[in-house]
Amino acid sequence: MGQPEQHGDIVIRPRTAHDVAAAGEVLREVFAIDGYPVEGVADPIAWLTPPRLVRAWVATEAASIVGHVSVSEISGDSVPLFPESTERASGEQSAVLERLFVSPAARGKQVGAQLVVAATEYAVETGVRLFLEVLAKDKAAIRLYERLGWTFIGAASHAYGNAERAESRWYRAP
Repeated sequence: MGQPEQHGDIVIRPRTAHDVAAAGEVLREVFAIDGYPVEGVADPIAWLTPPRLVRAWVATEAASIVGHVSVSEISGDSVPLFPESTERASGEQSAVLERLFVSPAARGKQVGAQLVVAATEYAVETGVRLFLEVLAKDKAAIRLYERLGWTFIGAASHAYGNAERAESRWYRAP
């Protein structure tokens, strides 16, 4: 997906360098309400621009950023070795869908679903198999992924902070 796509008042488009600060402000709002990400948002710009980043998208409404999602390369310990995670076609690349969030003011408008679809379409177009990790506490996100056809492949433990851990669930894209 290289061109913006409009869905009602919501526009989904590739993220630019100019979007990162505004997306960081939305992330701070999300953290204040949802506690996402559990790592906190001390440096939202760094969190939104990880070294493994491949591609990112934003959702806008009236030219304001209201959502974000990204796809990153899989690092050595990104995806636990579930049997399903190794069932890939020869030569198929894998990546992680991550950093999905939607402004509290834009919820209920299918923004999260539109962002996930944009990332999934990109993966299909480029021959990349997507995986994602979601914390077990994030029930709305789990419902979204399952409604969009993502397959649960296993439970794990997400490490963060000072040796803290949270139960998580791993999914594979449809």
